[in-house]
Amino acid sequence: MSTIGQQIKNIVLVHGAFADGAGWRRVYDDLTARGYRVSIVQNPLTSLADDVAATTRVLDRQDGPTVLVGHSWGGTVITEAGNHPNVAGLVYVSALAPASGETTAQQYEGFAPTPDFVIEVGEDGYGFLSSEKFKAGFAADASDEDAAFLRDSQVPINMSVFDEAVTHAAWGDKPSWAVIATDDKSFDQAMLQHMASRAGAKITNVSASHALYITQSGVVADTIVDAAEHALTAVG
Repeated sequence: MSTIGQQIKNIVLVHGAFADGAGWRRVYDDLTARGYRVSIVQNPLTSLADDVAATTRVLDRQDGPTVLVGHSWGGTVITEAGNHPNVAGLVYVSALAPASGETTAQQYEGFAPTPDFVIEVGEDGYGFLSSEKFKAGFAADASDEDAAFLRDSQVPINMSVFDEAVTHAAWGDKPSWAVIATDDKSFDQAMLQHMASRAGAKITNVSASHALYITQSGVVADTIVDAAEHALTAVG
């Protein structure tokens, strides 16, 4: 994709639950090769406030307008953290996008269950994805080796985060884009389409699992570039 007319150089990537920032490596390599300055947030996954704070610390380090990108639970994080003045546009990668005053858990109401996405919660309230169901539910189109690494490097999430409400949804004020995996087994497809449409996002659909940020990294990177080239002139 051409970078003529490019106006934004800064990209911040935010991972979701059961993962860490290393999953963004292919997107990072693609974007940095095109001349972007890319930063990756390492969410502690301990509370919405903690993850927003971690994202804000990285946004504070940007030297100008920034595209903020979130995968999965990272979508809830960028919906809140995206109010930061450096953020010019938002990109949702098979990601949650609550409205102001809504919790993440509320996004699931009225949508179909996802039987291959199995969370095992410990006595301390932190959840891991089932090792047995991990590939089917999270990374069905990844190689066995990549899926195994993702499975075995999981970062557990404090399950209470899903009941924490977004204060002000940044997508109400700033332009947004969405890449949706049409073979996602972690979220109901109708739920993903509903959230992205409600946010007014420019939607790109791609045949992929929930791990599309790895398996369809080129499509994800192209969408981020589209946001970088148009966020400053788009209407939120």
